[in-house]
Amino acid sequence: MSGLPPCPQCGSEYTYEDGSLYICPECAHEWGKQAEPEATETAKVVLDANGTPLQDGDSVTVIKDLKVKGSSLVIKVGTKVKSIRIVEGDHNIDCKIDGVGAMQLKSEFLKKV
Repeated sequence: MSGLPPCPQCGSEYTYEDGSLYICPECAHEWGKQAEPEATETAKVVLDANGTPLQDGDSVTVIKDLKVKGSSLVIKVGTKVKSIRIVEGDHNIDCKIDGVGAMQLKSEFLKKV
C-alpha cells in the first residue's frame, strides 16, 4: 500500500482505494482523490499591467478606455474598481463598477492602486 496517502483524520497507513475515493479501515473516514494533501496544483498568479500580483479584495484602476460589449457604455481611463475577485478564464477579474454594474475584466488593462 506504499503509493496511497495516509488517512488525514487518524494518520493510518492502511488506506485503500474504492473507485474515486480513498477509505481508511481504522476510522472509516472517506475522502476524494482530488483532496489529497498538498496536491501538485499550483495557484495561478494574476498580474496587473505593471507585473504586480493581484489578490482578492484589491483596488485597481483602469489604464485604457474599455468599450462594454453589447452596450454603448465606455469605462474610462482612471476608473477605480474596488474589491476585485480573481476567477479562472480569459477575463480573470470579477468586479462591480459604479454606473456600469457587474463586469469581468482582463488584468492586463488594470493597475493596482
